[in-house]
Amino acid sequence: MNTQFKPSIFFLLFIFQCMIHGNFCRKIAGEAEHIIETSYDNDHLCVNHHTHDDDEHVNDGCQNNMIPHHIDHGHSSSSQMDLSWNIFFHINDLKLGKKIPLYFPIKNSSITPHMISKQEAEQIPFSSSQLPEILKFFSFPQNSPQAKAIKHTLIHCEIPPLKGETKFCATSLESMLDNLALIFGLGTNFKVLTTTHLKNMIPNLQNYTILEDPKEIITNKVIACHPVPYPYSVYYCHGQVSDNRLFMISLKGEKDDFRFEAIAICHMDTSQWDPHHVSFHMLRIEPGTSPVCHVFPQDNLVWVSTPSSSN
Repeated sequence: MNTQFKPSIFFLLFIFQCMIHGNFCRKIAGEAEHIIETSYDNDHLCVNHHTHDDDEHVNDGCQNNMIPHHIDHGHSSSSQMDLSWNIFFHINDLKLGKKIPLYFPIKNSSITPHMISKQEAEQIPFSSSQLPEILKFFSFPQNSPQAKAIKHTLIHCEIPPLKGETKFCATSLESMLDNLALIFGLGTNFKVLTTTHLKNMIPNLQNYTILEDPKEIITNKVIACHPVPYPYSVYYCHGQVSDNRLFMISLKGEKDDFRFEAIAICHMDTSQWDPHHVSFHMLRIEPGTSPVCHVFPQDNLVWVSTPSSSN
């Protein structure tokens, strides 16, 4: 009996905390509908989740849709191709003067979910078991596109990591840094790398020319954080114990009159990846036969241990 009423009690406590701690809860709820409706169209509602025997209950029409910015290497990808999947290339392409077809999406900052503090995030339920309470707070109907996006983000965050994988979902910058400190090791310095943000960049698929010899970033551990659909800013962060190489490359698009720096990673061993992963289709290779490289979109965060040096 207590278990049955626990979610409702939690929600009442949550509303009470909102009344005590100020207006931020009402502000998030008020902004969420506009942000989530504008940000998630029908092609980008779902997170690519791990395939488990008990996953049938989450495959309600979303299994073929993925967040284009999210790179989930070990599992199946969408059969529905998206411009945003043009981020992959071969390691042999990493050389001066090489032209690579890439797509860098540009997000409208005015409709991008904002990041809240750890104190605020801890007052809001973040669990698939509390999905009804979450939807009620944000005023989203149960079968709405927004509800599906929230549901799949929560499920993806809760799936256990693969062997050798580290993963977590960060609902605030503080929680992200806390998790990173544990992963990298207490006392270890770490820093964040991102692809340069260019406001005037044309978000088209085009050929980008490598202007200088790529610079390899030497680091012991890499954790990549990708934004996922939610009414406020949430990042899915993960790292795999494998042979990876990280690079910074200078690029110039054929339709853009400026250069910028992009962060790219090459996964040297793909033998354990799902054979249906979209990268194999894009590069026309088989698992384990060749490294898979990809650039990080501008809103992704790449954390590395320091001190690091460049070759």
